Amino acid sequence: MKALVIGATGATGRALTEQLLTDPDYDSVHVFVRKDMDICHDKLTVHLIDFDQPETWAEAVKGDVLYSCLGTTLKQAGSKDRQWQVDYEYQLAFAEAAAINGVPYYVLISAENADANSWLFYPRLKGTLERAVSNLSFERCVIVRPPLLKRPNTDRVAEKIGETVLGTISQIKPFGSLKPMPVADLARAMRQAIKQDKSGIIAKEMLWQLSALDRQNDQISKPKNTENMI
Repeated sequence: MKALVIGATGATGRALTEQLLTDPDYDSVHVFVRKDMDICHDKLTVHLIDFDQPETWAEAVKGDVLYSCLGTTLKQAGSKDRQWQVDYEYQLAFAEAAAINGVPYYVLISAENADANSWLFYPRLKGTLERAVSNLSFERCVIVRPPLLKRPNTDRVAEKIGETVLGTISQIKPFGSLKPMPVADLARAMRQAIKQDKSGIIAKEMLWQLSALDRQNDQISKPKNTENMI
């Protein structure tokens, strides 16, 4: 298969890209980014693009599955208008190009509290995007709603506090579902969602199951140590 990835320079997108490059189910991985990546691989093609100029990249959005990991924070964006542009307009434009070009499968990272009818900005943003991409002509549209993500070396203070608090609380049995999810586990779940023919919204409980399944498959596919066998 040919994988397409946007948001590959972010924490989850990078983890996903690295996994796709070692996944035998994928012959090639095409990432569309605004700045170059420090990853080199025979299967990797990097497209440096300007999201504001779809006429320069839309024709290249062709493959078997589009993984959408693009996103920003209000702090990084600088304003709600800019965050809406990145998280909604850029995302939707790319998804539309993929659908027009006949890409059959689409996987979007959304948010646990996504709600198009919310009076809160971020849940409404994510919910509105979910609704828009769900109406496109993909054979299968997968929307993942992860819990708080655990990013390596994050500089987001709120996330660090959340990871510590929820990580502690989640050790108490009734609150196990609050456990933060490492981005590598989310990437595993996204890949498995395609392998397992999933579609629609996938909540955190199923994401954990898909990630665990991917780890099990890794163990099965590893060659057995025959060093001590006679």
